[in-house]
Amino acid sequence: MAREAKKKNEVPAVRRAQVRLPELEPFGGGELESEGDYDGLEFRDVDFAGQEGRGSRFMDCGLYGVALDETRLGRVRVMDCVLEQVRGVGTQLAEASLRDVEVIDARLGGTQLHGSVWERVVVRGGKIDFVNLRKAKLTDVVFEGCVLVEPDFGDARLTRVEFRDCVLKGADLSGATLKDVDLRSVASLEIARGVERLRGAVISTGQMLDLAPVFAGAMGVRVEG
Repeated sequence: MAREAKKKNEVPAVRRAQVRLPELEPFGGGELESEGDYDGLEFRDVDFAGQEGRGSRFMDCGLYGVALDETRLGRVRVMDCVLEQVRGVGTQLAEASLRDVEVIDARLGGTQLHGSVWERVVVRGGKIDFVNLRKAKLTDVVFEGCVLVEPDFGDARLTRVEFRDCVLKGADLSGATLKDVDLRSVASLEIARGVERLRGAVISTGQMLDLAPVFAGAMGVRVEG
């Protein structure tokens, strides 16, 4: 019985992305194209700032040190790719689809990812400020060793998502649905809105104590003395 109870209380493991890139061909230069098809290419230190690549497909690609400031990539499909040290402010990725993707040491600000779909994605290291993930669907996603400042998960669905050794500042969970979300190893956990939506998440005892005032405020309980 004890073994069954323990198994019942375990958080299902995230199915992590395992990206094995083939030998890549260097990107030949030029600007992005809408509905472009990019397969088996290496993009290194390329500046795509302000360009349009809506609806494009990236498969088995490596993007290293790529600049994406104000790049318009709505409905882009990214599959079996590595994005390392990509940087950008105001990158438009609304309704993007990411599957089996590793994002390493990214520096992004104000990225628009509302309505996007993530499946088997690892975000490792780096800093992401004010990302818009409203109505996004995240399944089997790991945020590891990164800093997330005021991420907006409003009305998003998170299933088997793990935040490992992260800093999570001012997160908005308004209307979000969480299932098997593991927050226990978050280095710093701060929920700005939607703390009541943590049902379906697992937190540590210490985090529960830290969040007690927020829980009390959400319930309309006044704590004095």
